[in-house]
Amino acid sequence: MRTQVAIIGAGPAGLLLGQLLHRQGIETVILERRSADYVLGRIRAGVLERGTVELMARAGCDQRLRAEGLPHSGVNLCFGGQRHRIDLAGLTGGEQVTVYGQTEVTRDLMEARAAAGAPTVYEAGDVSLHDFDGPKPVVRYVKDGVAQSLHCDFIAGCDGFHGVSRQSVPERALEIFERAYPFGWLGLLADVPPVDDELIYVYHEDGFALCSMRSMTRSRYYLQCPADEKVGNWSDQRFWDALRSRLDPEAAERLTTGPALEKSVAPLRSFVAEPLRFGSLFLAGDAAHIVPPTGAKGLNLAAGDVRYLSEALIEFYGESSTAGLDAYSTKALARIWKAERFSWWMTSMLHHFPEQGGFGRKIQLAELEYLVSSRAASASLAENYVGLPY
Repeated sequence: MRTQVAIIGAGPAGLLLGQLLHRQGIETVILERRSADYVLGRIRAGVLERGTVELMARAGCDQRLRAEGLPHSGVNLCFGGQRHRIDLAGLTGGEQVTVYGQTEVTRDLMEARAAAGAPTVYEAGDVSLHDFDGPKPVVRYVKDGVAQSLHCDFIAGCDGFHGVSRQSVPERALEIFERAYPFGWLGLLADVPPVDDELIYVYHEDGFALCSMRSMTRSRYYLQCPADEKVGNWSDQRFWDALRSRLDPEAAERLTTGPALEKSVAPLRSFVAEPLRFGSLFLAGDAAHIVPPTGAKGLNLAAGDVRYLSEALIEFYGESSTAGLDAYSTKALARIWKAERFSWWMTSMLHHFPEQGGFGRKIQLAELEYLVSSRAASASLAENYVGLPY
């Protein structure tokens, strides 16, 4: 089998790239080692920058997003038992974010690809990448017990942190930058109305908390916990009691509880692999970088990579120009590192670190107090939160 672009991974990055290329008449085949149901069952982020919403529109997949997404023009910081609203729109000339779950983004892109008749091979086993240091790369895999070969012009590695794409690159060709944080997020999803119309980020002496949502009837809450915490240690009641104790009095009073639909612990990590191009292989999304979820940048960064890579491939096939492909790694990494900085800063300001002591906690509180009292500081947060320009 042959195609122009082989895409490894059917998460939102791979699906979005495939849809953008399909609309420009570029052939793609997506290979995914998991089933479609498994991919749709993953619970992930839900805050979209304007640029990501625009990219979904460019892909022709924004109808349900526009109808069901929740536009947010502000975000709240809570510390010292008080809540402070950051006016995102007022500080950025009208910019806002949209709350729309990554599961829904994935569903919309899956349905668009199926409607277009573009091929996706789910449960592709033993995927391996070959000859991507030259002009004729090959992807080999096994489907239903039969070995297959996919010949292509380019390979897009969109298969996540643990995927085969980055692992196929020789170690000597990669430079890795990484920080693992000494805590994780215990997340709970429940069919209860959100405690507030906008997200609440909480700094508390017992640890960080976040009040988020997927819709006006489904909420997603998080608590800072040890990185090795076991979900089984947390009953629903223990979670709700801990969350309520970290909120300001008004939010604590408004909190509606209910049975958990899903509970899980996610470790926090900052990670970047450089460069993003290796001959005919290009890395995008979590295959190339990870950010702590504190800044709501993971999915948006992946969309940014896909924007640059899709434009470069469209330029190549439309104009026989390699300029975009040659510049892809440099352009994408410049944006990635700005988002890494913002996510690190948000994480450092709002979480308890075992080694920080009393001095570190006083610095965090001073940072928060300055942030909510200074228009310049608030504007910097808002500018980064809604998404830096391309």
